[in-house]
Amino acid sequence: MNTYECQSCGRSFAVPQKTLEKYPSWQPKNCLSCHSAARPAAARPGQRRPRGTNSGAASSVKIATSPERALTLRDVLDTYTDGPASGVFTDGAAHPNPGPGGWGAVYVLEGEIVTEARGAEPQTTNNRMELTALLAGYDLVPTGKSAIVLTDSQLCVDTINSWAADWERNGWKRKRGEIKNLDLVQQLYRVARARPEIELRWIKSHNGYRWNEYADALASAYRRAIP
Repeated sequence: MNTYECQSCGRSFAVPQKTLEKYPSWQPKNCLSCHSAARPAAARPGQRRPRGTNSGAASSVKIATSPERALTLRDVLDTYTDGPASGVFTDGAAHPNPGPGGWGAVYVLEGEIVTEARGAEPQTTNNRMELTALLAGYDLVPTGKSAIVLTDSQLCVDTINSWAADWERNGWKRKRGEIKNLDLVQQLYRVARARPEIELRWIKSHNGYRWNEYADALASAYRRAIP
């Protein structure tokens, strides 16, 4: 599932791949909550709309805007305590999408950071940053060491765990359209096959899990002008 950052509230939200395929030129800008809040309230049966308003008028609802979640690494550690205490947590995003993007990965054992990595690109996409973060995440784990790598990108998990094997057998082709980000998909699939001791799993985004939020803060560090 593809993730985007709401341009109204700054939080990440997911859009199913089937929806994006149905509207190929659509670039989601607002989460469902902000989209709904910005729409004029419908009049109940028998209720008159306030004078001067109509169904086509622009909403006067004011939505507080934030260009990013703005949580620093220190903020995350001070705020969140829940979630898995061990594993590799990864995240990536671009804002807007496509646009400048960043990625982050952190390897944690029993609540203690072993190592971490992050990076940024001036022009990229959400999915490329998610894939790049996963490649970095695998690289953080010493060879032969068992670990679980967690990402909030369901698309990436399905790609590596469910689809890539068939694509490889078919000469890296699929029946419906091109394989997006094929260079990174092939690289990550090779790494995943070479590291059977590592399990790739999905984790829900922005669910208050400490190390998932930490990876998000790593991925967005470039937007806070952190060297």
